[in-house]
Amino acid sequence: MPESKNYHGTYAYKTDIGRVRKTNEDRAIILMNSDNEVFLAVSDGMGGSEKGDVASKLTIDLLKAAFKKKRKHRYLFSDKNWITRTCKNINKKIYSMAEKMRKAEKKSEKISMGCTLVAVLITGERMMIANIGDSRAYMLKDGELKQLTTDQTYVEYLLKTGRISEEGAKTNPDRHILTNALGVYNSLSLSITDKPYHGESILLCSDGLYNNLDSKEIANILLTDERTDQKVVSLISIANHAGGSDNIGIALWECIAND
Repeated sequence: MPESKNYHGTYAYKTDIGRVRKTNEDRAIILMNSDNEVFLAVSDGMGGSEKGDVASKLTIDLLKAAFKKKRKHRYLFSDKNWITRTCKNINKKIYSMAEKMRKAEKKSEKISMGCTLVAVLITGERMMIANIGDSRAYMLKDGELKQLTTDQTYVEYLLKTGRISEEGAKTNPDRHILTNALGVYNSLSLSITDKPYHGESILLCSDGLYNNLDSKEIANILLTDERTDQKVVSLISIANHAGGSDNIGIALWECIAND
């Protein structure tokens, strides 16, 4: 069996408060290790929760710590187990922290503390994609932006069951209601898929980006000759110009070579 290629590239990640919110609850990270693995993640604190910013920051901090200890696995199921185990650990810690805060503040009701997560692990010619909530992963291939994740929202459920149209989903008043999030429940339902990777650009983002720019607008920016970091700045700038109705979190990886 031929040896898998290793891909090398440039990357940038950034979050922005937007033009409406009072706090920035989005967090993002891109990491690489000595095994040439690339790990991207974006987390969006739940706007309706009391401590969404705490949850998203803790999520990214714990992912960073876990990736630093990670060793390259020979088999795909081992990477899947690593992501699953890591996310379950994060979920448990956020949930436990909320319970401790509730008891310390002597509240009868549970403190709402949660966030979304989308993460991609690139290992050679494979990538593992995990998502919880409505933050998204995209791949730029042949000039088109392809969504790799499925939103875990009430509106997505309505779409799947044929109760509303795609046009109706865009303006549905319940479009921000999540059906899954990190830290909200004691147990976790995690969506994980694996796909081939052949040097495509990978974009992770919170809903603050894709609710203000459509796929074609995002692709047009990614297809320019700008540096990777400048593309991220441009995406945020255009999203803010379009209204900036929410925090914006972006992580962008662009392949430049392989060996």
